[in-house]
Amino acid sequence: MFHDRATIHVEAGRGGHGGLSFRREKYVPRGGPDGGDGGRGGDVVLLADPALRDLSSLRRVKRLAAGKGGPGRGSRKHGADGDTVEVRVPVGTQLLDPGGGLVADLASAGARYVAARGGAGGRGNARFATPTRQTPRFAETGLPGEEADLVLHLKLVVDAALAGLPNAGKSSLLRRISNAKPKVADYPFTTLEPVLGTVDGPDERQLTVADVPGLIEGAADGAGLGHEFLAHLERARLLVHVLDASEPELEERFRTIDRELAAYGAGLVERPQIVVLNKIDLLEAPQELVLADARIARVVATSCATGEGIDALKLALFELCPVEADEPEEQPLPEFLEYHPKPRRGPRYRILRTDGGYRVVGTPPPPDELEEALRKIGIKRGAEVEVAGEALEWQ
Repeated sequence: MFHDRATIHVEAGRGGHGGLSFRREKYVPRGGPDGGDGGRGGDVVLLADPALRDLSSLRRVKRLAAGKGGPGRGSRKHGADGDTVEVRVPVGTQLLDPGGGLVADLASAGARYVAARGGAGGRGNARFATPTRQTPRFAETGLPGEEADLVLHLKLVVDAALAGLPNAGKSSLLRRISNAKPKVADYPFTTLEPVLGTVDGPDERQLTVADVPGLIEGAADGAGLGHEFLAHLERARLLVHVLDASEPELEERFRTIDRELAAYGAGLVERPQIVVLNKIDLLEAPQELVLADARIARVVATSCATGEGIDALKLALFELCPVEADEPEEQPLPEFLEYHPKPRRGPRYRILRTDGGYRVVGTPPPPDELEEALRKIGIKRGAEVEVAGEALEWQ
């Protein structure tokens, strides 16, 4: 089953704690501090993989967590960085926040997005040694990694997409021109999910063509099956508008779908089109469709039963989908660039690990937040916590 929606919670790894250690060697009874820094927490990364077709691999995944950084050790040995989790998603996947705002758009193969960054490792006590403080008996704990709830939406990236009313013969047409094997039957809404096919052409070129469920009037407002799948037409370079030539009032049927494309927006109504008059084998004499519309690049009459017009359609697809899309014109560079960096809020406090427990330095957070932070670093019952000069025992 095709899945173009998924929701996941991503959690980067916490940084490792800094080492609290002193040199202990023969003939060196009072060695100095030698605790190393903790390792950085692992990231959660999303990668666009052209081999994937939908988000079905993430349907049962609710949480993705990266590895924690390793703790610093004696002899100034740094902890290992946490393992990064790499999640592969189909090309065309959009990442949205819970409010629907666009976070990232992985529209090209190999596109990479760090969804959550790992926390920094804590500094070991060797980093706090100074001429006046030669034996620091504390080290930093690692910072927590970023967390986020993400909604994944897939919008197929294809060369051409078949659009039309139900039972216009789109699935049969895709079977004829490509290697796809969609379900074909003589009733509306046979296709319930998008189907991709690859069309072989001259010079070993290939095109990707998508067949989406049939649209009905009101699809842009949620009627029928078209509301969920209109998004898959957005990134098609060419629309193939399929009409059942055996039905009357071809121009009105064309306008019905055209109105839905305009109502949906996203530039669909301006997209170039091939109009396919399908099922001409059911007619004694072929119908003529005259449309004064600059968007219509070609009108092709086809029959999936006899194969008439199929080669002409394939030829038109390769002619109207060039090897490389037109590149946008380069804009002249301004004389200077204004850069407004986003303010980075550092931690208002840090938790230091001491011989007897923990010490909170900086502006202490609210009690609930501090309690949660101490739980996450693994505090144990009976440990001493020093906050604002007051020593407390953890219960």
